Amino acid sequence: MARKVQFVETVLRDANQSLIATRLPYAKFEPMLETIDKAGYYAAECWGGATFDVCLRYLNEDPWERLRKIRAKMPNTKLQMLLRGQNVLGYSHYPDDFVKLFVQKAVENGMDIIRIFDALNDVTNMKTAMEATVKAGAIASGTISYTTSPVHTHKKYVQMVKELKEMGAATICIKDMAGIMGPQEAYDMVSAIKDAVDLPIDLHTHSTTGLAFMTYLKAVEAGVDIIDCAISPFSGGTSQPATETMAYALRQLGYQVDLDDKCTKKIADYFKGVRDEFLADGTLMPKSMATDTQCLTYQIPGGMLSNLLSQLKQMNALDKFDEALIETPKVRKDLGYPPLVTPTSQMVGVQAVTNVLQGERYKKVSKEVKAYCRGEYGKTPAPIDPQIQKLILGDEQPLKGRYADTLKPVVEDTRKKLGDLAKTDEDVLSYIAFPNLAEKFLEERKAKEENVATYSIVEC
Repeated sequence: MARKVQFVETVLRDANQSLIATRLPYAKFEPMLETIDKAGYYAAECWGGATFDVCLRYLNEDPWERLRKIRAKMPNTKLQMLLRGQNVLGYSHYPDDFVKLFVQKAVENGMDIIRIFDALNDVTNMKTAMEATVKAGAIASGTISYTTSPVHTHKKYVQMVKELKEMGAATICIKDMAGIMGPQEAYDMVSAIKDAVDLPIDLHTHSTTGLAFMTYLKAVEAGVDIIDCAISPFSGGTSQPATETMAYALRQLGYQVDLDDKCTKKIADYFKGVRDEFLADGTLMPKSMATDTQCLTYQIPGGMLSNLLSQLKQMNALDKFDEALIETPKVRKDLGYPPLVTPTSQMVGVQAVTNVLQGERYKKVSKEVKAYCRGEYGKTPAPIDPQIQKLILGDEQPLKGRYADTLKPVVEDTRKKLGDLAKTDEDVLSYIAFPNLAEKFLEERKAKEENVATYSIVEC
C-alpha cells in the first residue's frame, strides 16, 4: 500500500505573512473556509506568528474572535498555530502564568495543534508551553528552528528532539524558515530523527532560494509524514511551495495524497483574485515572489525579508538593501549564531539595517538586542562575541539561569487593572501581549457598544 503524505495549508497564516506581511483580513478569506475544510488537509495553519499583532495593529480585528469564526466554519480540519515558546506571540519573554493561560484559552477557542518553537532552540524556553498544550488536550508539535552554522549539527538537533519527546511532543516539526535546507540535508536530518524517535515529522520550508520542491521530495523519500504548502496563488518566493504542484508530483511518484483536487482548484481560483488586489495596491511586492539564491548566504526568512524591504521603503532607503543583506550574517555571527526566526530575526534584521544607516556598527542598539545580550532570550547557540557584548552591555553582567523564573505572575494584576474594559480572559491576554494595541482596541469596542446602547434607547 502506498505511503500517505499529508499537507498543512499555510495560506491563512505563513503564506500571507511571508508575502504580504500578514495583511490578510478575515473578510478576504472567509468565503473559502468551508472549501478548505472539505479539501482533505491534515491541518490549516491559521493563527499565531504575527497574526495576533497584525489583527490588533492594522486590521482592527479581535484575534480571538477570528479564531472562533474560523473554527465555526472549519469543524472537520485541525487548526494549527505557531507559538514562540516563552515569547508566546510577542517579542519578549512572559511569566509562566500568562503562557499557561494563553495556551489553555487558545485550545478552548478552537486550536488543535500548537507548534512550539524557541528562537534559540533553547528547550527550557519551550517546556512550559509544551506542558500546557498537553494538559489542555491539544497536539504539542515540538519544533526545531533549522539553521546552519559551525555550531548547529544533526547530533545536536537529534538530542533536542529527544528532549522535546520527553516534554510531551506528539509530533516533531523541522522549521526551515529561510528556505536554506537542501535536499541532501533534508534526507539526512529526517533519517536521523526517524532513527531517534517514533513520532510523525512535519517539514516546513520556504521557496525563497528555489530549493523547496527538491527538499520536500527528498524529505518524503526519507520518511517525512507531513509537509507545509501554500495554495498556488500565494505560493513561491518567500512563501511555501504550491500545494497542488506537490500533490501532483507525489502522486506521480506513487505516494497517497488525500487532497480533493476540485476543492484545491476552487481555493486557487479564489485566491488569484485576492493576490491581484494586494499586487495592485503595492502590499505584495514582486521582489517577495522572486527566487533569491543570496539567501543561501544570508539565511533571511520570508517574513523577515518582506519586513526588511518594508522598513527600508519607509525610510526611503531601498538602495541600502544589498548592504543590509551583507550586514545581516555578520550581526548573526556576532550574536552567537541565533536561528533567524521571530523574534531574533527582527532583532538581527533591525540591527543590520541600523548599522548600515548609521554608518557605524552598534552605534545605536535596540532595547531588544540589549536584553538578548543580557541573556533574557535564553542560551545562545554559540557565545556572543565578547567585544560586542561588552560594547552593548558595558559593565552589566549577563543573567544566569532561566529568565522567566525572574518574572512575577502578571494575569491577576492585569485583570484588576483593566476592570470592566476586559470582558474575558482573552481580553486580558491580548492586553498583556500587546498593551497599547489592545487597550486602544478595547476602548474603541467599549465606545462602539455604548453608542449602540444609546442609539437603541433613543430609538425606543
